[in-house]
Amino acid sequence: MADEWIIRVDGKEYGPADLVTLREWKTEGRLLAANDARRSDSDTWSKADEIPGLFEPSRPPVQATATPRLHPPVSTRSILPETFAIYTRGFFKYLGLTLLFLGPSVCAQLIGAFVDTQPTANPSVRTLVAMAFAACMLLLALVLTPVYIAGIQILTAAFAAGERISFFATLNEAVKYWPRIAFLWVFVFLCYAFWIVVPTGIILTVALGGPSLGSIFVALLVLAIMVWVIGRLFVNFMFWQQFAVLESCNTPEALRRSRELARSGSDLPWYRRPLWRGVFIVSLWSAIVIALNWPFVSQLYRAAGNSGSDPHKMAESFLEAAKNIRPSFSAGILQAVLKPLLGSGCVLLFLDSNLSRED
Repeated sequence: MADEWIIRVDGKEYGPADLVTLREWKTEGRLLAANDARRSDSDTWSKADEIPGLFEPSRPPVQATATPRLHPPVSTRSILPETFAIYTRGFFKYLGLTLLFLGPSVCAQLIGAFVDTQPTANPSVRTLVAMAFAACMLLLALVLTPVYIAGIQILTAAFAAGERISFFATLNEAVKYWPRIAFLWVFVFLCYAFWIVVPTGIILTVALGGPSLGSIFVALLVLAIMVWVIGRLFVNFMFWQQFAVLESCNTPEALRRSRELARSGSDLPWYRRPLWRGVFIVSLWSAIVIALNWPFVSQLYRAAGNSGSDPHKMAESFLEAAKNIRPSFSAGILQAVLKPLLGSGCVLLFLDSNLSRED
């Protein structure tokens, strides 16, 4: 007769159950390695991770090679609720990762708000020290951002696999990916920045030069090129974080496989393809960002609208408003705290899309 086990969770006992049933409970997230367990014919309690054949002796969150065990199936309909469930379950760990880069950044902003940083001929020693400290905090926030990015991938993948992972174990694994994530992050950021800042600057320059049929045509042409290129970048960079961390791919391979996975699923209905599901997730997050920053967005809109239909005055009004109006500090904090929702959703989409493609 096969061994049967009793599981104790929060003081309640479940079972007896054989190994097949225990594996099902583990997959569903109902059984964790830290739960108490005993054989049905014994009164001695131990931990579930000591049950032979149920948990691996060593369970690092990310392997150096491909990690198929971190690829549980996630249906399209369950990605959003599962994202919220994972975020809620690991809220304080996600918050800890967020504070890694948010804390230094907030310190730098607070110092800038309370110290006179206006350029003068003879700045005080206090001002110089404050400016140097603020610069160090900003640099620290940038340095810790790759750890934050990798940590989100590792933590979400572990939760999706029904595994427990401590905050410090997450950090320990995330630090190992720092060089690769840092390079890719800077590369992706610069690509987006170039194709947003340069075309926007061209459009504003044309608008400030005075309205004409030729200038309007040039502005619309540049805008169309910018939208097309950013769309291509979105497709190519869609899954770079997941491939770099969860599949341990090097830089060229992460970008190549990201592009291939984003373009896969041509035999599926459009709403089930990775690309359009990713667009939906990012669009939902964009709506949340706009809602959190609505006072700032509405002020910019009103400032540009009050200038009438003259593109020259509209551009001047927009630039002036952007200079004088600042986003809400509390909205920025809340946005940073909620941002792991976006990362978790993308990880679940990656796990589902990658598994479906392999199958």
